[in-house]
Amino acid sequence: MIALLIRELRLAIRAGGGFGLGLSFFLIMAILVPLGVGPTPAILAKIAPGILWVGALLATLLSLDRLFALDFEDGSLDLLAASPLPLEGTVVIKAVALWLVSGLPLTLVAPILGLLLHLPQEGYLWLLASLLCGTPALCFIGAFGAALTVGIKRGGLLLSLLVLPLYVPSLIFGAEVIKRGASGQGAASALTFLAALSIASAALLPFVSAKALRINLR
Repeated sequence: MIALLIRELRLAIRAGGGFGLGLSFFLIMAILVPLGVGPTPAILAKIAPGILWVGALLATLLSLDRLFALDFEDGSLDLLAASPLPLEGTVVIKAVALWLVSGLPLTLVAPILGLLLHLPQEGYLWLLASLLCGTPALCFIGAFGAALTVGIKRGGLLLSLLVLPLYVPSLIFGAEVIKRGASGQGAASALTFLAALSIASAALLPFVSAKALRINLR
């Protein structure tokens, strides 16, 4: 499993779907928003939670298109399906690798981008907590969408249409955590819901994703 994880990390970075692309998009979005809505700190501080979470969501989405596609095209996915490791385990490893090269770097750089959006000082800890708890759900949901569309040529648009509605609960609770934390209100309940979404996604979606992969491999 460790060898497969290392392989996935190398492929994710080498294939152009790693942290560089996602971080670049995240940074560009954080720069463009103040240019579009104006540099007023009060306005930027108000919309910062939603903008940061939308940016993280879309940056993660950029890495999904080739999550299973490369292995499907060169036949490696058939070998993985026939290996002693259950296909569910392969899905988990790919989702974890996606989080390590996408979700985790986005979480670490988010406070810096929060400065550009004039996020209140009280919100930085909650920003980190919400992304740490919420980005795993984005990765497992994204892996599910990638498994459904792996056999479809140019399935990137369909993948986005499938995954984006499933991202909505994470987006709502993630932005609410930052908003409540920045305003001094209790954010623990929203953070709990966000963590529950990630745990449920990690527990259930690998089985559904593996079933979708088996259907596409027939």
